[in-house]
Amino acid sequence: MTKVMFVCLGNICRSPMAEFVLKDLVRKRDLESEFYIASSATSFEEIGNGVHYGTVEKLKSLNIPVENRAATKLKSSDYDKYDYIIGMEKSNIINIMRIIGQDPENKVYRLLDFSENPRDIADPWYTGNFDKTYEDILEGCRAFLKRINI
Repeated sequence: MTKVMFVCLGNICRSPMAEFVLKDLVRKRDLESEFYIASSATSFEEIGNGVHYGTVEKLKSLNIPVENRAATKLKSSDYDKYDYIIGMEKSNIINIMRIIGQDPENKVYRLLDFSENPRDIADPWYTGNFDKTYEDILEGCRAFLKRINI
């Protein structure tokens, strides 16, 4: 089983969007039993809050199921539980490393580093552009699956 943890600052916009997009891609390939997919935050700011309405609206418009969940924080112990810990931008990677300490097994990545056009995924909390965030996350999730030969 491949275990994936998506991470962003607050765990209400980008990382849950990536979680639900990857779950949808995996479900469409009938590979749900081969993956465990979750998401978390690097900060405490949004802990306990639900998924941002912009993320919910965007995914529902595409018929991508959105689970009712509350934001949680990444823990150092998550390093041992997951095969991939995937941040949305460089600052997420810096904060992930502060939490886990080190990455001797090379589990930490930025999502779009799997793509042919590596870059950060802008935070729609600030940009308001959930369409662009979705496009970038979809690109990253597809590239991730391609990289792991799915």
